[in-house]
Amino acid sequence: MLTMSTDLCDLLKIKYPIIQAGMAGGATTPALVASVSNAGGLGTLGAAYMKPEDIKMAIAEIRKLTDQPFAVNLFCVEHGIEPKQNEKEAVKQELLNIGRDLSISESDIQFNAADYFEDQFNVLIEEKVPVISTAFGTLPEDKVIVAKDRGMTITVMVTTAEEAILAEKSGADAVVAQGSDAGGHRSTFELSRHKNGADIGTFSLVPQIKDQVTIPVIAAGGVNDGRSLVAALALGASGVQIGTRFLSSDEAGIHQVYKEKLIDSNEEDTVITKVFSGRPARGILNQFIKGFKAEPLAYPYQNSATKSIRNAASKNDNPEYMSLWAGQNLRPIVKTQPASDIINEIIVQAEYILK
Repeated sequence: MLTMSTDLCDLLKIKYPIIQAGMAGGATTPALVASVSNAGGLGTLGAAYMKPEDIKMAIAEIRKLTDQPFAVNLFCVEHGIEPKQNEKEAVKQELLNIGRDLSISESDIQFNAADYFEDQFNVLIEEKVPVISTAFGTLPEDKVIVAKDRGMTITVMVTTAEEAILAEKSGADAVVAQGSDAGGHRSTFELSRHKNGADIGTFSLVPQIKDQVTIPVIAAGGVNDGRSLVAALALGASGVQIGTRFLSSDEAGIHQVYKEKLIDSNEEDTVITKVFSGRPARGILNQFIKGFKAEPLAYPYQNSATKSIRNAASKNDNPEYMSLWAGQNLRPIVKTQPASDIINEIIVQAEYILK
């Protein structure tokens, strides 16, 4: 018999099997993380782009707002080979052409590759955060040992059954099965094998991973209401991870015009692209994606190069040049609302279906 009380709830010490995705780039404010945790789910701070000192401050703020468990997400990815000068120049010229109306200058376009991972991880250890979640790969063995010694739980986002097996062997306590319908970055470990990320839908991926691992499986991608929660549980998932719907919450730290685009868009409006960050990610199609013709640089160089255009677009309230990450299940998003209301609506609908 399906129930809302799963082994994932026991593992994470939460009331409901719902995780708010750790979306990087400022979307997951301390207020959002705490609201989800206070409502019975697991809020997650997307800390991949944050400086260590900022992570520390955000964790302190979360702890002021909740005494419930929460997670912090980091990217476990090796930086790509630094692009050649001619490759950088091609991207720079493309960005200058596209960014003309946003007054982007040559000096605005930087190709930085700052790597804060070691210091970011050390902050999580010092703060003894309840849950560490990773994308793009697993924690190194020595860091798994350190985290486990402190009683911390580890979750890893995967996009294939093979990655899930690797994650369990690495010491993960649970895996997030991210289907290709999910918004934001594809968490595929090796892009050499899957150029645009593994192309497996959530509800094909979940049961196949469930059959290959012994740890809890969390469904992610296209899940945003009680129906999809129950469907995921029926396929063997122990819970779900939700990103796009929480982007529409009052507490989400994204631009208002971004929230409006989520409400106005549908299942046909998203594409997978590398042009913003250098890694494949699903977002709402806009002029930047359509207009960028050069070959994107590897992550994080492309992400650094496009930062000035994304920031200028935000200042000018122009969604056509923002990275509007979103999953395919958009029609159910019809309004902005408190994160706690989102949790409550999902649970009420799921419990009604399960009766």
